Amino acid sequence: QVQLVESGGGLVQPGGSLSLSCAASGSIFRVSTMGWYRQAPGKQRELVATITSGYRTTYADAVKGRFTISRDNAKNTVYLQMNSLKPEDTAIYYCKLADERRGNSAWGQGTQVTVSS
Repeated sequence: QVQLVESGGGLVQPGGSLSLSCAASGSIFRVSTMGWYRQAPGKQRELVATITSGYRTTYADAVKGRFTISRDNAKNTVYLQMNSLKPEDTAIYYCKLADERRGNSAWGQGTQVTVSS
């Protein structure tokens, strides 16, 4: 079973930055699409960004120009650099792995990001 562990969440002021990390266990990371999702209280979980095994990226319109997703296959880790944070970015951020060969997926436990003054 694939295990995903997020880290890097915390409390920051509007306009600040945070960097999230998600470390994956197992041997299928290199052939997987990785994604970051977020869920705020009372709202549905939404896509933030994805990165494929070929390093193609996608971003939600709400975070374009502010967030950057990247991956390090040697470390089995995906990152989310978040800049110019806004209060509406406050949510639990979840890491997702999707095997490109089979389409099965796994989720991390989530890490809390709070943007508040």
